[in-house]
Amino acid sequence: MDYTNEPVCIKDIEKIAQRVMPGGAWGYYNSGANDEQTKTDNESAFDSYRLHPRMLRDVSKITTHTTVLGQKVRTPLGIAPCALHKLAHADGEAATSRAAAKHGSIMILSTYSTTSLEKVIAQGDGTTQYWMQLYVYQDRHVSETIVRRAEKAGFKAIVLTVDAPMLGRRLVDARNKFNPPPHLRLENFMDPNVVNGTGYAPDLAKSKNETFGATFGANGDQSLSWANGISWLKSITKLPIIVKGVLTAEDTQLAIDHKCAGVIVSNHGGRQLDGALSTIDALPQVVEAANDKIEVYMDGGIRKGSDIFKALALGARAVFVARPVLWGLAYKGEQGAFIALDLLQKELELAMMLTGTTQVSEIDESYVYTPVNRWVRHSRRQPGQPRKLLAKL
Repeated sequence: MDYTNEPVCIKDIEKIAQRVMPGGAWGYYNSGANDEQTKTDNESAFDSYRLHPRMLRDVSKITTHTTVLGQKVRTPLGIAPCALHKLAHADGEAATSRAAAKHGSIMILSTYSTTSLEKVIAQGDGTTQYWMQLYVYQDRHVSETIVRRAEKAGFKAIVLTVDAPMLGRRLVDARNKFNPPPHLRLENFMDPNVVNGTGYAPDLAKSKNETFGATFGANGDQSLSWANGISWLKSITKLPIIVKGVLTAEDTQLAIDHKCAGVIVSNHGGRQLDGALSTIDALPQVVEAANDKIEVYMDGGIRKGSDIFKALALGARAVFVARPVLWGLAYKGEQGAFIALDLLQKELELAMMLTGTTQVSEIDESYVYTPVNRWVRHSRRQPGQPRKLLAKL
């Protein structure tokens, strides 16, 4: 159904974005891996959790202010990293950055940004937190250069993506034979003195590094491990390290052991391993394993303010969204990206009011009914021994 007024929810913005975006670009943003089971579960799994509201409480003053990595933010809703924002709008990540600054939380910039990290952070207001997402390449000097540029520019954390030793098989992209338009540049792989200079033009010949970055599937470091990755990253930066792509208690403990600052419960938007748990279903075991020793964040499938509330209730310190912001960009550039964030923000505040909570610190698991024994995991079967129940999720 079409509407003549402004969009009133994220689903409305999604429909508009699908209409205005070229098919290949829409497919790239919207596709998941293989049969898209995990992508679909990311959204639908929220429906299995019900709210437990409390009544006759003073909810005349609502605040979503909280702290992330010890710094105050206006809201626990931030922007997740996603490549190629200029597929959605010509202003790309610069527009997203301005929307993030107006929104007042955190923006995680993708390595595969079509706007240089220096230009992106320059659009901030000085109070917005920017984190730099990172892939590690076989030539680690390429990754190191991005890290050092981010630290120099004022980024506050490095977000190491760990769920993509190889890109997942995305059937929509394969059918569309999708390749980014040639005029889009991966500016984080370009010489910053060139790309940030006054004489820069997008039609400059592509450098060796930019071509290298565009072939991640061939150049990603598949030998990256807890043992050789985190220590190397710590040796080249003083910024806190957040591990993105954690879905299990075991990896959460390893993140603690390696003194990481946080983990993002993420399955790459359902674009990597199809059949993995939805992030809201994986969140409780990660929070339990974290045991307040490490901050836990989450992305994936968030389309309503009540989704944010449920994630906070289950222990996430902050949540991040990508597709809704990209849809907003396609709808109306910077203004559209902000509209998407603001819709979610207002829905979160309404969910808080209607459940009887007035600040983020009050939101806990007592406000959510969780499904019982939805997923069960057993140990490896040993000869002559019964299977041992390891976990009920």
